[in-house]
Amino acid sequence: MTVSSRPGAAGRVHAPGQTGGPRRVLMWAALGVIAVVAVMALFPQLLATHDPLRTDVRAALEAPSAGHLFGTDQSGRDVFSRVVHGAGRSVGIGLLATALALVTGLVLGALSGKAPRAVDATVMRVTDVLLAFPEFLVALVVVAILGPGPTNVAIAVTIAAVPVYVRLARVQTRSLALAEHVEAARILGVPPMKAFVRHVVPGVLGSLSVLATIGIGSSILAAAGLSFLGLGPTEPAPEWGLMLSAGRNVLGSAWWIAVFPGVAITLTVVSATIVGRSLRARAEGRLS
Repeated sequence: MTVSSRPGAAGRVHAPGQTGGPRRVLMWAALGVIAVVAVMALFPQLLATHDPLRTDVRAALEAPSAGHLFGTDQSGRDVFSRVVHGAGRSVGIGLLATALALVTGLVLGALSGKAPRAVDATVMRVTDVLLAFPEFLVALVVVAILGPGPTNVAIAVTIAAVPVYVRLARVQTRSLALAEHVEAARILGVPPMKAFVRHVVPGVLGSLSVLATIGIGSSILAAAGLSFLGLGPTEPAPEWGLMLSAGRNVLGSAWWIAVFPGVAITLTVVSATIVGRSLRARAEGRLS
């Protein structure tokens, strides 16, 4: 073991191999995957080799080859192009749901933290009830009530994710409301609401933003799961969960139809989670 010679680090012991190298490599790999997925979602034409909706029954169920990198599906559509174009829908629904959940959670949590005791208790009891169930189950119930479709899937995933943001926003609001800089603003005569908006809300939003980077992966996974069950986009739209569902009955003879969309979902969710956890660790001061 070695002792750091940096000023102020006297006595700080570092174990060999704990330099953060592997963690940094993993972080960069995750960022690389996210960058590729972003290009797929925003500019699919740069990567796609075929029209994702074009059918060719003569080329149905072709194995991966130079002409079709990921093979073709039951209708002869190019799986690679469908995976590329599917990123926009799959990731888009997850991002939209996360953004809506963050904003809704910020408003409800902040208001609950400042509201009278009765209002605060009501909001938190509803939040506790929703938190008692898995997010996917809540989303499944909501979309079953609203009906299938990408818009309703986004709403369902949003409702399922909101309770976590509400609870964190309430805790952060109560904590920051007692902070010294907020008290100083009040002493200087700043109106309570203005002090709240200028000094409390930004801090709460920062905490929620870090949580959202982790929540994106969960939202993408939940949206893909609902699409897999036939509750999201419908054929012939390219969407990862829908493609996974379409290939589940031919895994033995045409594994590529389900495997490649599944890999896309897995890599995206894992990468988003790695980046989110790293950002949270940095925000908590656990990483240099």
